[in-house]
Amino acid sequence: MYRAREKQMSIYDYLPPYHGELCNANRWVRLAAAIDWDGFEKAYSALFAPGGKVALPARVALGCRIIQLHYAASDREVVALVQESPYLQYFLGFESFTDAVPFSSRTVARFRARIPDKAVRPAVRLLRSFQ
Repeated sequence: MYRAREKQMSIYDYLPPYHGELCNANRWVRLAAAIDWDGFEKAYSALFAPGGKVALPARVALGCRIIQLHYAASDREVVALVQESPYLQYFLGFESFTDAVPFSSRTVARFRARIPDKAVRPAVRLLRSFQ
């Protein structure tokens, strides 16, 4: 299950499936280190009114949009990609690999409505430069 962490997580904190290790050179690991998640969290939280249901972390929202734009994936495909990949789960800030992704394709659609493509393109360009 996803739990928000107060400190910055490194690849050594993440518990991948089958007791393996993540590779520092992986493009998703490198992009995770390059993004100012805290800065985006502050900007993203301004979109919500005080009170109400607790939202998923901004890292999940922005990360899903980056995955979606990079792969030109549908909302459902984003959920499937995240469910299958320890690297994408690490990128989204999960603490360990899980088959039970804590969001649905409807949630991804809400992220898409709140975070425009133009806000995501610089991160996608950076990701592609790692290849």
